[in-house]
Amino acid sequence: MVYVLLVEGFEEIEALEPVDIMRRAGLEVRTVGVTDKTVTGSHGITVEADIEICDVNPDQMQLLMLPGGSGHVNLDSSKDVHYLIDTACEKGIYIASICAAPSILGKRGLLNGKKATCFPGYEKYLEGAEVCADKAVCDGIFITGKGAGAAADFGFLIVELLCGADKAKELRGVMQY
Repeated sequence: MVYVLLVEGFEEIEALEPVDIMRRAGLEVRTVGVTDKTVTGSHGITVEADIEICDVNPDQMQLLMLPGGSGHVNLDSSKDVHYLIDTACEKGIYIASICAAPSILGKRGLLNGKKATCFPGYEKYLEGAEVCADKAVCDGIFITGKGAGAAADFGFLIVELLCGADKAKELRGVMQY
């Protein structure tokens, strides 16, 4: 199961474009309301999450995704979010974060010695990381993306890692990407 965490102020494109791509690939994806099931993004788009954070089953977690936007501060302030990050790290489960959200991992030292990317200006929070200019990059269990304009590349990289390069290539063709 892929869990995509949504909080007030999440960047809609960074959350929903990868969700769409992953679902097209056949992955089981659940959007997760961290503080409420109804969540409004940074551009005023209100989304009804599939489940609330209390319904997340860490034993079924295949990937944990943290979108960016101004909501990254709300993600970072949630003990439940940090519990899921800790669980994913302990179990070697992929953690995907995009835009400002990699700063959550970086401030905790989780990206130390890893290649990572983020929205320009947040590099200072990627403590010990080898910051790349790539739109999306994976190093170990950490998948990071640059921002809204990289959301498709980020989603396709997740599909490649979870479903294989052939599936990602097939989807790029079907989606005219």
